[in-house]
Amino acid sequence: MIAPTNERRRSTMAGPLALVGGSEWRDGCTFDVELLAASGGTTVTVLATAAAYEGPAKAVERATRWFAGIGAQVREVPVYNRAAALDPALAAVTRSATFLYLADGSSQHLRSVLLGTPVWEAIVDAWRAGAVLAASAQSATALCDHMVDNRGGAFTVGLGLLQGLTVIPHYDQWSPDKRHRTVKLARPALVVAGVDERTALVRNPAGIWSISGAASAVFFRGGATVGVDALAGF
Repeated sequence: MIAPTNERRRSTMAGPLALVGGSEWRDGCTFDVELLAASGGTTVTVLATAAAYEGPAKAVERATRWFAGIGAQVREVPVYNRAAALDPALAAVTRSATFLYLADGSSQHLRSVLLGTPVWEAIVDAWRAGAVLAASAQSATALCDHMVDNRGGAFTVGLGLLQGLTVIPHYDQWSPDKRHRTVKLARPALVVAGVDERTALVRNPAGIWSISGAASAVFFRGGATVGVDALAGF
């Protein structure tokens, strides 16, 4: 069981982290109940930044319906461009969150908007102070130092919150060829996590990783399949 936020904030540990494989806020995303409990509150702060050109209002509406069903309300922080990410007022709202959720969309857009901004700093500060941080699909891979190309090509530079780990989102929707190509291109020490839709790779404040939700996840290092224990230390 993940400790509530008010307990975690008396320690130096970062809060829970959930890397979701995609299709967030749908049946099967059972991990959201535990993440909400771990936050110690009833408000989920959603940033649909990555979905800026893909109907962010629809993403926020879906989140609102989903979390209402488990006893929570959604607060949106409308950060869709660099100007908003530089806004100290929006950064302050972000920093006050106990449960932050980054929607799916474009990893490249998310990185270009957030990198080096007060809102990104606020996300990191809130998480390191004990807030829950969840990121779905393209937002999940953007948190890594090596960001997966959704086309199955070379890696690009992400936001760098997670070093030595990357995520292939929507893994159950990828062809065997795309999977193989991405794993083959990874540097030997990089752990590649393929996470299925409606599934989360969850790190608790003690640094222990687990798989939760509707399906599963697989892990590779140096081209070989490894277990979830390969994430020890991340």
